[in-house]
Amino acid sequence: MRTVLSNDYLISDRGGVIENRHAVHAAIVDSTGRLLYSLGDPSRITLARSAAKPAQAVAILETGAFDRFDFDDADLALMCASHSSEERHIARARNILEKIGANEGNLQCGGHTSISNAVNRAWIKKDFTPTAVCSNCSGKHAGMIAATIALGADVDTYHLPTHPMQVRVKNTVNEICGLDEQGSTWGLDGCNLPAPAFPLLYLARMYASFAAAASGNHATTTRSPRTLAQSRVFKGMSQNSEYVAGEDRFCTILMRAFQGLLIGKIGADGCYGIGIQESEETTRLGGNGSIGIAIKIEDGNIDVLYSAVAEVLEQRQIGNPDMRQEVARFHSPEIRNTVGIVTGRLVPCFKLREI
Repeated sequence: MRTVLSNDYLISDRGGVIENRHAVHAAIVDSTGRLLYSLGDPSRITLARSAAKPAQAVAILETGAFDRFDFDDADLALMCASHSSEERHIARARNILEKIGANEGNLQCGGHTSISNAVNRAWIKKDFTPTAVCSNCSGKHAGMIAATIALGADVDTYHLPTHPMQVRVKNTVNEICGLDEQGSTWGLDGCNLPAPAFPLLYLARMYASFAAAASGNHATTTRSPRTLAQSRVFKGMSQNSEYVAGEDRFCTILMRAFQGLLIGKIGADGCYGIGIQESEETTRLGGNGSIGIAIKIEDGNIDVLYSAVAEVLEQRQIGNPDMRQEVARFHSPEIRNTVGIVTGRLVPCFKLREI
């Protein structure tokens, strides 16, 4: 990996003293895959983690599981989610399992604390121990079990890299990113499913592809099944954003604010993908068609990630000022100590470079 340029970072200050520098990598591409803007190393090999879920959801759709089990677009949003384990999220995951004749014991993900502090406090008061259905990835796992049943494959091993479902997922991810079989490397995610890694700019290409599918420049009869599936994922996420993340979460707030123009999805350890539908704005950015944005924070800091995403939207003037204002509190947030006194803040210092 090349040396990061000195201004490719955000800083956290304490009393005006720079305490930390957080290196930022970013790639912005258009629907042809052309790199328009970059920051840091746009070719940094990056584990997409949960930012790959929209492509994994396409693999689920293409098995025919949605028609077989009568799933709706809110179910699809949950399959793309890193949800907060709110009651609505857990109830929908359970409903998916019920529809397919499975149960929580079939989930190959473990339980964990919620991403939401409010949910965790409620669980503590109830002395509740979260189980697998409470996992922020339970929707994805339930969807993959449904797809496995649709394929007629073994349910108990749906999570293994050599399983027919995971082979389909790998092929789908590579195809959407524009990679050959040698183009991606696969690790194991925190939820016990395979996770892809590839150069960061290919994550941007993935999201540009989803946005292009949703832009709907062609009649439905002339669009391929893959394009239709990607369009459904885009619309399912953007129209049901409360299931993609949850109350007071960045992904939900972002998609609500931009009113169907874009989708955004976090991946663990500081990774983010955004797809923006073709519009006058994408043309203004110099793009041909839709736009994809991918961001990686070198040290994995999530607060820094959200700040970087907000700064990229601001620098490129994506959306109108009212839309960007909805995520403004993430842009340069104050840092407070244990008694609520402001000790510093996050400050973006980078400038995207036009290619």
